[in-house]
Amino acid sequence: MAFDADDEILQDFLVEAGEILEKLSEQLVDLEQHPDDSNLLNAIFRGFHTVKGGAGFLQLDALVNCCHSAENVFDILRNHKRAVDSELMDVVLEALDHVNAMFEQVRNREELTPAPDELIAALDALALPQVTGEVVSTERADVPAAPESDQDGGDITDEEFEQLLDALHGDAPVSGAADSSAPDQPAGSSGSGDEITDDEFEALLDELHGKGKFAAKAAAADDAQAASSAASPAVGNDGELITDDEFEKLLDELHGKGGSPTTGGPAEKTSQPKAEPAKVLPEQVPETKPAAPAPAGKAAPPRDSAPVAETTVRVDTKRLDDIMNMVGELVLVRNRLQRLGSDSEDEHMHKAVSSLDVVTTDLQAAVMQTRMQPIKKVFGRFPRVVRDLARGMKKEVNLVMIGEETDLDKNLVEALSDPLVHLVRNSVDHGIETPDVREKAGKPRQGTVTLSAEQEGDHILLSIDDDGAGMDPEVLRRKAVEKGIYDQDAADRLTDTECFNLIFAAGFSTKEQISDVSGRGVGMDVVKTKINQLNGQLSIVSALGKGSRIIIKVPLTLAIMPTLMIKLGDQSFALPLVNVVEIFHLNLTRTNVVDGRECVVVRDKVFPLFHIKRWLVKGSAGVTGPESGHVVIVAMGTNKVGFVVDQLVGQEEVVIKPLGRGLQGTPGMAGATITGDGRIALIIDVPSLLQHYS
Repeated sequence: MAFDADDEILQDFLVEAGEILEKLSEQLVDLEQHPDDSNLLNAIFRGFHTVKGGAGFLQLDALVNCCHSAENVFDILRNHKRAVDSELMDVVLEALDHVNAMFEQVRNREELTPAPDELIAALDALALPQVTGEVVSTERADVPAAPESDQDGGDITDEEFEQLLDALHGDAPVSGAADSSAPDQPAGSSGSGDEITDDEFEALLDELHGKGKFAAKAAAADDAQAASSAASPAVGNDGELITDDEFEKLLDELHGKGGSPTTGGPAEKTSQPKAEPAKVLPEQVPETKPAAPAPAGKAAPPRDSAPVAETTVRVDTKRLDDIMNMVGELVLVRNRLQRLGSDSEDEHMHKAVSSLDVVTTDLQAAVMQTRMQPIKKVFGRFPRVVRDLARGMKKEVNLVMIGEETDLDKNLVEALSDPLVHLVRNSVDHGIETPDVREKAGKPRQGTVTLSAEQEGDHILLSIDDDGAGMDPEVLRRKAVEKGIYDQDAADRLTDTECFNLIFAAGFSTKEQISDVSGRGVGMDVVKTKINQLNGQLSIVSALGKGSRIIIKVPLTLAIMPTLMIKLGDQSFALPLVNVVEIFHLNLTRTNVVDGRECVVVRDKVFPLFHIKRWLVKGSAGVTGPESGHVVIVAMGTNKVGFVVDQLVGQEEVVIKPLGRGLQGTPGMAGATITGDGRIALIIDVPSLLQHYS
């Protein structure tokens, strides 16, 4: 293993191969749904081929062997010598798992664990043509089949092209094509012995189709274009080699449809390009030649072409994090200057602070943008997850993904991965019924799970929908009483939405039969905790017999947070604005008591009321509060409560700083920040605060 190779080369491989392997998982599952998609087959072939090439350069033999065997399977598939089926996909997906495992070992600079010999043998068996009594037919019996192309599926070789010419004209040289000075040369070969010249190829076309038939269009081209084409006979109008499809059309015209010597789909370009003597469109062959044509097979670049400068640069994510931290400090300074500027009557001071505010806001947005990644990074793993689950549980499930290009902070992309996996697995296991049950209910045998993402202001909305059985509120109420979460009276008063949210309670499960996927009473509570840690919200909508939807709302970034600054006594606190629903002034003597808890009625809705100063400010417990005060209604999912606060300072963007070692784990605290007046404010974690104190 050549880990002593140039580190930059290794990093290039890790980046390129990592992106390819991410795509392969999704492409393979897509292929199972569309087994005849030649573009998909070619893309998967190229993926394994590219990873194999990079691994070979680094002498990662175990990775090369596994990719090579998988590549051979897809060469057979794309040449239509074997059909895609579920058993074949099981083997290929297992191979991909081993490739991914070895790739992680490369990333960690560990010794590679080769794929099992049985798996390689299974792949090699699938790389053989399927024996089904198929006969490859040709439209012209007098045209013998040319030798198969190399197993990489590349372009035809010079020898193959010569055999094609021999089949058309016999072994004698083509009239007017062979150079008289070299009578022993075979027809179709140039003076150099490698490729036929433009004159020879034109003579061949004239003999086949009549003099000048294909030269008319070339004669109409202007002189410059004609000269450019003449200098590079294998170059199209855009300066590129003609495509495989164009060459196939030429062969079809020569031999009739399907009579070309190639045996499969469009030829693939490999890392070692071969000479392409025949890749010329007849329309592009000029009548006149420049005095000194360029060597055949080498495309002359357009005169106005220039080297394309690189438009991207790879930056270590730690540098981006450092820049984000510095921008955060700048935001704090900006807040401080705004507070000082508001106390000043100097007009120039006001203008300078205003300009600083604009620049800081733009800089903050630009830096945040560099940290953004499409949520496709997370979504890409779900086709495989759903496919394996459905196959293992004998269910038919179709996964639909919407909004894969939605961008969010890279830290959020990583943090959302595990919660989303669990929610999708839960939808397949709990939500989607078996095909027979669905059919009896008048539904299609195949269920659908829809995963969608969209940006809403400074937040991202994620939803996981299924068209399965839905949730029964009565079953959930009964389970809550059985597990002692509620007594019967309290359970009867729960709304349907509150019943649905019971699935996030620790140890709560409605699954009668425990499976390997879910139903053990763990996981959903962990999902809710994780979303809460991201300052997100989680809610559920469900209809019995129709399906369920789980909605997640998270901020675009974790680094800078809009908050509502409040005061409890002389101490400042920050409430995440995502939790704040509304604010109003209230006569605290007009509250009600329900189930022993103080409540406030707002527009016919009852909200529990909490004097959080008694929890968070030392010496305030048991002290009688004022007769009136400010109430902030905060939400966590579908639950809403009121917090009584002493003073409202206003909205402020804050930079989240982790608590010191001595304060880490303090209940109800998400971190700390520095306020505009230079004081330290604690950031309140609303769910944790209520869970601990209420």
